[in-house]
Amino acid sequence: MPHLPAPVALRPPQQLTTLVENRTVYALDAFELNVFETHQTAHQVPLNMGHVVLTTMLRGKKVMHLPGQPAFEYLPGESVIVGENETMVIDFPEADEQHPTQCLAVAIPTDTIRQTVDLLNEEQPRSEAHLPWHLDTLDHAHFQNTPELTSTLERLVQLSRDTGRVKDVLAGFTIQEMLVRLMQTQARQLLFHNYQQHATSHRFAAVVQYIKQHLTEQITVEKLSELACMSKATFFRVFKRELGLTPVEFIIQERIAEAKRLLRNPLSKVADVCFRAGFNNTAYFQKLFKQYEGVTPGMYKRQLLG
Repeated sequence: MPHLPAPVALRPPQQLTTLVENRTVYALDAFELNVFETHQTAHQVPLNMGHVVLTTMLRGKKVMHLPGQPAFEYLPGESVIVGENETMVIDFPEADEQHPTQCLAVAIPTDTIRQTVDLLNEEQPRSEAHLPWHLDTLDHAHFQNTPELTSTLERLVQLSRDTGRVKDVLAGFTIQEMLVRLMQTQARQLLFHNYQQHATSHRFAAVVQYIKQHLTEQITVEKLSELACMSKATFFRVFKRELGLTPVEFIIQERIAEAKRLLRNPLSKVADVCFRAGFNNTAYFQKLFKQYEGVTPGMYKRQLLG
């Protein structure tokens, strides 16, 4: 289920200055929030915002071309980090008046990023000294939004429109939180997709590998903390700090993903899928599946089958 910030109203037609990447700007001391809308098909549209930028799709579809990377589709519920002074070239293959694209773009000053990264590395260093906190604008720059990142983006939008006297103070704290959420999201990507590559050099990669290999068995935090060579309390705390979710939440996400895979088989039964995915209670499975996917397992299966 894609994680989308609360909807942002489109500009009335009479307020548009262009039909391609119409820009609404909210400038604060800590960041600049831009809302871009496109209401007609367009191709090879260049955009360079100077700063490091977090962009988040709200509606429609783009095709992004970033330096040194193959083109990719960019859809609602996803974000892309664009490096400082990097030019993105964008296609809008489906945009029209009835189906516009809309995208948030948060331009972040380099000093803000550096201060946040330095503070984290000094006060809350990562579990592996050879992998300090940093914001990656290359290898893990396109990703699915997490609920935590989405919530932070919503608050940035609200603060941008606020007229209160302390909004810039609050905005400074919130942009720091957003940067932390971004780095946690990238840390997840690094481990969850490349855990085998890092299993011998990163204690949490070894934990991820164990979870994936024993998904249908009972997995205890005691066993995972032993693999990480940490006490149970320290493991639980540091895992969540670095990756933005608890070990238990990660296990649930992996089991839900396995259940979705099994449900794609037309002959599968929901009750069988429950146990084969590692759950031991069908009512609990149904509740969690709806919480994560927005529909029950039975509805998900019917949607797949058309």
